[in-house]
Amino acid sequence: MTDQAGKMEREIVLDMLLEVIEGDEYSHRVLNRTLKMNQNLDKQQRAFISRLFQGTVKSYLKLDYIINQFSKVPVKRMKPLIRNLLRLSVYQLQSMDQVPASAVCNEAVKIAKKRGFSGLSGFVNGVLRSINRSLDQVEYPDQADNPTKYLEVVYSFPKWLVEELLKQYEFSQVQGMLKASLKENELTIRCNRKKVSPQQLRQLLLMEGVTVHENEYLDYAFKITDFDYLEKLASFQDGSFTVQDVSSMLVCQVAGIKNTDFVVDVCAAPGGKALHAAESANRVSARDLTAYKTKLIEDNIRRMGFDNVETKVWDATLPDESVTGKADVVICDLPCSGLGVLGKKSDIKYKLNESQLKELVGLQRSILETAQNYVKEDGVLIFSTCTVNKEENQGNREWIMESLKLRPESLDDYLPDKLCSETTKEGYLQLIPGIHDTDGFFISKFRKIKLEAWQIRH
Repeated sequence: MTDQAGKMEREIVLDMLLEVIEGDEYSHRVLNRTLKMNQNLDKQQRAFISRLFQGTVKSYLKLDYIINQFSKVPVKRMKPLIRNLLRLSVYQLQSMDQVPASAVCNEAVKIAKKRGFSGLSGFVNGVLRSINRSLDQVEYPDQADNPTKYLEVVYSFPKWLVEELLKQYEFSQVQGMLKASLKENELTIRCNRKKVSPQQLRQLLLMEGVTVHENEYLDYAFKITDFDYLEKLASFQDGSFTVQDVSSMLVCQVAGIKNTDFVVDVCAAPGGKALHAAESANRVSARDLTAYKTKLIEDNIRRMGFDNVETKVWDATLPDESVTGKADVVICDLPCSGLGVLGKKSDIKYKLNESQLKELVGLQRSILETAQNYVKEDGVLIFSTCTVNKEENQGNREWIMESLKLRPESLDDYLPDKLCSETTKEGYLQLIPGIHDTDGFFISKFRKIKLEAWQIRH
């Protein structure tokens, strides 16, 4: 990355950071929108924007810790533009070895002046040059003396969330999750087997210059790299694949959907699971809360060429008598804290608070209580989340077994051997970043039992 190559991109990233860290926008939305608006930039420039933006957002608490050791003005008292300019600059100094330190410092000074902060350009220059000289001498909290502070600073994670995770998991597991959340993500895709076989998709991608890596859990999933803009790929445009994490694919994998089944997906946007179900099912009803969300599903239906998926704008907490007792499979991928997808939506950890965490459990149970009425007798309900928070996962599972006319069912017949365990035999799987090569994800399978059997059990 030359001095010239990074000039425009740093300003773009600065504006993105102001939207996300100082505003209410979400990082994945801002990144997608920015890359779409800047298709005129070359592949190297777009990659620089992605890495600098995502890296800075993921680690800005750690960056603030570093800056505060060299600045007489605490980060929280700085002008928003100045503190975010320092953050993205320190990230380059610390994590982007191919960028010359002189370019980082010089461009930060130029941006400060250009944005109307000429009076602070000397301050920016002084702080960055001091950090560059002494970055390897920064002292971090001691892991043994203060494990919570260590995790909070080193992995840029809010203290209250660190404490919550340490109540639920061993230190090494929490550290593994947080470490995994800082890694750069490779994109995972699912083959549309209604159009092409996994082998055919692989060849199509290779012909387009994409590097393709097989997945250890599912033969129809791949990781892809070395492409510029996803939507420009012919194989994406013609619906040969969709973007979906393997953890999410496992929802339909364990559901055991048959070609005669009617499937209801109650929180379906953007449609990954509904369209996965449609590969095997007779008919799928994919619904979500707003027209905006159902349009996302419809866009994917058209691109991937399915004619057995219908959409409906519907509040999942409200009963829909038109499908009561009619579904062979109901998919409840619930709104959740998102603590399993921090590698992709890293700002979630900063915007979530304790009261929201508790409110989510109430919402989740309301949706589950409504959705279980759609399941036929002897039908299946799949409950899933993209979090590692046990209250939203195992806690809800225990509530289902106590409160609803459902019994857990083993997942083992549908999973690769390496994912089978005592818990999957009991009917649930908790995927943990750092242990599994997936997002953090929870999947639990239940079967609707006869009312008489449920009454006897209770």
